[in-house]
Amino acid sequence: MSEEPVSNQLNIGDRIRILRTTQKRTLQEIADECELSKSMISKIENNRTIPSVAALIKIARVLGTTISGLLEKEGWLNAILTTRQKAQENLTQTEKGYSIYPYGSEYHAKKMQPMLFVAKKGEVKPHQLSHEGEEFIYVIRGEMKMQVGEIEYHLKEGDGFYFNCTLKHGIMPVTEEVEYLDIFV
Repeated sequence: MSEEPVSNQLNIGDRIRILRTTQKRTLQEIADECELSKSMISKIENNRTIPSVAALIKIARVLGTTISGLLEKEGWLNAILTTRQKAQENLTQTEKGYSIYPYGSEYHAKKMQPMLFVAKKGEVKPHQLSHEGEEFIYVIRGEMKMQVGEIEYHLKEGDGFYFNCTLKHGIMPVTEEVEYLDIFV
C-alpha cells in the first residue's frame, strides 16, 4: 500500500483555516458568527480539537460551504502536478473543433482556470465569444490567429497574450496544429 501524498493530508482544521484566510476573515469574526469562542475556533484550526457536528454545521454555513465540503479529502490538494502526458491523453474535443484539458481541477476554490488547448487547422469552426474576466494565452508550439475585438493578432511559439474577455474573441490555427496554454481569471 502506498502512502498518501503529504499535500493531501490536510485535517479539517487546516481546511477551515484555508477557507477563513482565503476569505480574509479573522478568528473573532468566525467565532462571533458561529456563536463559539475565538479560542475554540483556534483549537479547531490548529487540529487540537475535533468540532462537534453542531459546531461543524455552523462553521460550514459561516464559511459558505457544507459539512461534506469540509470533510472530503478530494479537492483540498494544495499542490497539483500534471504531467504533459496526462494532459495530452485526457484532452476533450469541443463542439468548436479544438480539444481542451483543464489543469488543477482537483484544487479547491481556485482563483484561475488554466487550460491546455490543441487546435488543428481545418477542424476549428470560426467563432467569437465573450465572457467576464481576463485571459492569458501562451503558445507552446505552432502558430495561430487571435481575433480580439476588431484587431487580429498573429501568435507564434513562445508568444504570450493577455486580454480582456468581455471583448469578442476567437482563434484560428495557422499551422497544421497549435498547442497553447490559456489561463482564465
